[in-house]
Amino acid sequence: MAERATIARPYAKAAFQYARDANAFAEWSRALKTLAEIVADPRVAELTKNPSLTAADLAGLVIDVAGAKLDAGMQNFVRVLAENHRLLLLPEIAAHYEQFRSAVENTVDVEVTSAVPLNEAQAQKLKQALSTRLKREVHMRTAVDSALLGGAVVRAGDLVIDGSLKGRLERLATELGS
Repeated sequence: MAERATIARPYAKAAFQYARDANAFAEWSRALKTLAEIVADPRVAELTKNPSLTAADLAGLVIDVAGAKLDAGMQNFVRVLAENHRLLLLPEIAAHYEQFRSAVENTVDVEVTSAVPLNEAQAQKLKQALSTRLKREVHMRTAVDSALLGGAVVRAGDLVIDGSLKGRLERLATELGS
């Protein structure tokens, strides 16, 4: 897994630099997400292993499936990936690209999983508190998991804040067992 990430990073950086120069961060985000979904399809992944298909054939297939969502620069990017046998790295490339974009735009994607649905006021208050703590603009998604019993778990990149009742009980059980 680490090797795939290492190989994908330079391609993501190249895509990011191209998008920055073209002032097209959002367009490249959408395109990379679409391309990642295409190559994640098992049928497409199987075709990449077919020795009778050339790099141009594979690139053409992916470009055709993506349709009008790709501009000329994005199509060239797909061709380069196909020529270098890196099409299957598109999910990792898309993830790295989003990290580069978040760093430049000073944003962070946060996932909040709570025991009960958050109302609008609670969501806004939590979003503001997270923005202050992380010193970034927060893009928050919420989910509900009743198994948490109470509270919430916040995930922002590598940061995990477990404020759930279930998490507290597990920590207490661990302490008592020691």
